[in-house]
Amino acid sequence: MTVRVRRTTPRWHTHELRLGTDEVTKRYHDTQAEPAEREWRALVLLQRHAPGLAPRPLRRTPGRHPDLVMSRLPGEPLRGTPVAGPALVALADSVARLLDAVPPAAAAALPERRAGRAEATAQIRQWYARRTPAAREPGVAAVLAEGMRWLERPWPAVAEEAGLEPVLGQGDGNLANFLWDGERVRVVDFEESGRSDRAFELAEITEHVGSWVDPGTAFDAEEFLGLVPLDAGERVRLLECRRLIALVWLLMLTRDDPARPRNPRGTVRAQAARLDALLGQVC
Repeated sequence: MTVRVRRTTPRWHTHELRLGTDEVTKRYHDTQAEPAEREWRALVLLQRHAPGLAPRPLRRTPGRHPDLVMSRLPGEPLRGTPVAGPALVALADSVARLLDAVPPAAAAALPERRAGRAEATAQIRQWYARRTPAAREPGVAAVLAEGMRWLERPWPAVAEEAGLEPVLGQGDGNLANFLWDGERVRVVDFEESGRSDRAFELAEITEHVGSWVDPGTAFDAEEFLGLVPLDAGERVRLLECRRLIALVWLLMLTRDDPARPRNPRGTVRAQAARLDALLGQVC
């Protein structure tokens, strides 16, 4: 039996899933081959270096809308659930394993993940220059202005990329991409994956709107981060990365269509408060 599921990701792509008993077929609606190539490459690397953590790549078909067939994993998405106790520990363990899995030399050879620092910064500037009415509301506008002032300041030297060990970054921290079976967490959705670093990938998870916006989600970001070992420099970089991603999300959320909102009422103001807290935080 095959079930067809259409899924929309929160950024730029849409794809369709066909769920079989043992296999999942992912059809990419992006007419470019890049998302499929990124996903296939990541799954091949993880099958080699961390088997069982992600779907096993089975086959792919090229074309205008490429298909990728992978093994079907057990478990349910963590998004919309209370991510605490054993589930939180398992999530931290799997994320740490993912970040340690691919040898640095192999990770260094990868193209940079989508929406890395440079791409995110350019997107922020573009969106800020074309602010929507939601971005001009007094409380939101003030936080955005402070965020833009922060964006133009140099990062601390210890937070810069130079000397960081490269990792395979999954590229999409949506908790829906982490499947919990009661014992283990496995990871799916690598179409934005590529070369990254530990701090950026952890910030991607903690600052993704899916980590807090849904009723039923209970995810303590600070507790989660305390379960993943980081050195002092990575902790400084982590705060800067969290600020950057939170600023991206605030501007993205202000662009939501008010006639067809995808998030609960008050989400923009709640995101502004989250960014404001991060801007005031001292590492």
